[in-house]
Amino acid sequence: MSKKSKIAKNISRIILGLFFVFAGIMHFVNPQFYLPLIPDWIPFPEAVNLISGLLEVLFGLLVLYPKTKKWGSLGIMVLLILFIPSHVYFIQVGSCIPEVLCVDPWMGWVRLIVVHPLLIWWAWSAGRD
Repeated sequence: MSKKSKIAKNISRIILGLFFVFAGIMHFVNPQFYLPLIPDWIPFPEAVNLISGLLEVLFGLLVLYPKTKKWGSLGIMVLLILFIPSHVYFIQVGSCIPEVLCVDPWMGWVRLIVVHPLLIWWAWSAGRD
């Protein structure tokens, strides 16, 4: 791998880590945004929100360091897979949760079918040497 591609890969990994640290912190700062996105059939939504935020911060931090990037990458991929029911739920409610997030229904599908797999790929890529 060339020096330029290593630098680009490290920058990408750092951006991913910071993205997840920020997203995780937002679970604590603005829980009213995340709570309505948790499907009704999942028990203890407040705890789920806090735990998912904590794990996003943890895995985001792990991705930042070369020695722990594989564990952080794996954790992010698992979290993203666990978040799929939330994306399906968002589509089921018409891609609109009033006063939280409303988008055209096609955007909910793009988020699930395109953006989410790209995030999983990004996390996978960040953990590779």
